Amino acid sequence: MIHSLFLINSSGDIFLEKHWKSVVSRSVCDYFFEAQERASEAENVPPVIPTPHHYLLSVYRHKIFFVAVIQTEVPPLFVIEFLHRVVDTFQDYFGVCSEVVIKDNVVVVYEVLEEMLDNGFPLATESNILKELIKPPTILRTVVNTITGSTNVGEQLPTGQLSVVPWRRTGVKYTNNEAYFDVIEEIDAIIEKSGSTVTAEIQGVIDACVKLTGMPDLTLSFMNPRLLDDVSFHPCVRFKRWESERILSFIPPDGNFRLLSYHVSAQNLVAIPVYVKHNISFRDSSSLGRFEITVGPKQTMGKTVEGVMVTSQMPKGVLNMTLTPSQGTHTFDPVTKMLTWDVGKINPQKLPSLKGTMSLQAGASKPDENPTINLQFKIQQLAISGWWDQFFSYVFKMFSVQLGKAKQMTAHQERTTSLFVACFYPV
Repeated sequence: MIHSLFLINSSGDIFLEKHWKSVVSRSVCDYFFEAQERASEAENVPPVIPTPHHYLLSVYRHKIFFVAVIQTEVPPLFVIEFLHRVVDTFQDYFGVCSEVVIKDNVVVVYEVLEEMLDNGFPLATESNILKELIKPPTILRTVVNTITGSTNVGEQLPTGQLSVVPWRRTGVKYTNNEAYFDVIEEIDAIIEKSGSTVTAEIQGVIDACVKLTGMPDLTLSFMNPRLLDDVSFHPCVRFKRWESERILSFIPPDGNFRLLSYHVSAQNLVAIPVYVKHNISFRDSSSLGRFEITVGPKQTMGKTVEGVMVTSQMPKGVLNMTLTPSQGTHTFDPVTKMLTWDVGKINPQKLPSLKGTMSLQAGASKPDENPTINLQFKIQQLAISGWWDQFFSYVFKMFSVQLGKAKQMTAHQERTTSLFVACFYPV
């Protein structure tokens, strides 16, 4: 299975390595470095790189490459999923997953990696189990370990390791029983010059933070579960019941976990909640061009559009741009021809706009087509798929039924829509 793991920063330095079987030389990463040089961006490095004697499988998160080395063919998604589990575990243990934090907690990192794989095969990947095996680092525990020479390794086996629900430890007790669910949806859309949607799709996840006493058995119902496609569940979900009844039934892990991820196809998409008005023109007999765009909200249910970022790849003939934003800041790189406008939060009473002129090369022909405008933004407390309001009414109801013996039960929902809209403006 997995022979070795290398952690590589964005500068190409290997700052940590772990071997489970035989020691693999660092020179195997040279194939990865070659692929990294060929890629225009870090995210474009191929996730699977074959070499004469090994396969390199990698993920890029938090500006770190996690590169696994294997010698025989295995399902690549299996290894990639494990690497994501490693990153999530580090983030759960240390709060953040960065090169500095990993170096500062290198002993705990090696102890956790040793428990996650047994002779190269995944053994314990659930956070609850790992925290009983390896205690999370604290200032007091670090001081005690330094004085006494002890380690963070637990003295007893995890109570849930041999149970039918290994993702949850036994004997969990809370004074206040709480459950938090965050629904996050990301939309990729292409919009024509006229404003009509060419294609759009939603990628969504439900992240949960459950703090309940004992072994709660929860049931979630959906008003229209047929909208969901390509659903991926946490192992706690009873998949057969979902297949037959489209109901989520599960005993949740203790603490933070991702309950499910899903996809909503384009034909079920509601209207995009923002719009872009534009006036981009190039003159045939002049070295100047006109550039003007305005961003505004549309069907946001009264929610604020924030974190707005506009980028546009200008034609090669554009030498410089003289623009004036009514809000935010803008930059133009004359080398890469990339225009960036950091808008921030949209005020519906005063819509942000960016106006000015473009300087073109003397004697250069008019560009064949107008540039593409990319728009990124976030809307808190709004799910663009439009069916989470019914979902959460059922969540609250089912909680009150399932947890009737609890002293106090509260539920919280957070909905966020994060969109990336690419607007194509053909001439």
